[in-house]
Amino acid sequence: MVFLVIAALVAVLVVAVIVMYNNLVKLRNRVDNAWSQIDVQMQRRLDLVPNLVETVKGYASHESKTLEGVTAARAAVASAGNAHDKMAADNALTGTLKSLFAVTEAYPDLKANANFQQLASELSATEDKISYMRQSYNDTVMKYNTAIQSFPGVLFAGMFGFKERESFDASLDARVAPDVKF
Repeated sequence: MVFLVIAALVAVLVVAVIVMYNNLVKLRNRVDNAWSQIDVQMQRRLDLVPNLVETVKGYASHESKTLEGVTAARAAVASAGNAHDKMAADNALTGTLKSLFAVTEAYPDLKANANFQQLASELSATEDKISYMRQSYNDTVMKYNTAIQSFPGVLFAGMFGFKERESFDASLDARVAPDVKF
């Protein structure tokens, strides 16, 4: 009789550990999937940037510093090796794209160009998707990190190799309100 009780308790514990492990795997896979969705949208943006730069070059060739900055930031995102570096490079690209669009304000013919308008519209839609996916990623990371840091997950997460993930934080520039003067 005692043996059956002990066997039942062991069985319940084994099932609990299996359920917990499977939940942690599911959450980790959701984090990986959320990052992949961001990566897809970043790649879409990287594909649009050269076309946008070439269009702007035709109208604003003397703005080479801004165009070179956008090109360098794009290359940094494309060559980033890990998620942390890619996040930092992506924030830099976002900043250089803002500079590029600020430059285009001085060129009414460029702003009226149908190709530029289409590229700008696609880039804006992609930026919106990236923003949404960043938010989704951060929500998923929070759920995952909470699961591996709270009881009983904390007891097994390290043992099974589950490590905390980093959220996608805004760049330092985005945290400072712009100085608007009229």
